[in-house]
Amino acid sequence: MAHVVNGRDGQPKKLGVKKYNGQTVKAGNIILKQRGMSFKAGVNVGVATDHTLFALTDGCIKFDSRRRVSVIPSKKS
Repeated sequence: MAHVVNGRDGQPKKLGVKKYNGQTVKAGNIILKQRGMSFKAGVNVGVATDHTLFALTDGCIKFDSRRRVSVIPSKKS
């Protein structure tokens, strides 16, 4: 059982990385959920009001060393 305060137990928040480096995403897919801006939005990545990062275009995820997340667009043939 989780730590209980005042006899109530809160629901889990399910934060963290949902799609990892190198994985493919479609536009609108959630990349990670966070509190605050631990990770910044890079190219083709949007930020929701709760600081969730999501893909703006189809492509491949790239995390860089400065904790910035980008989506590299997929090549259409």
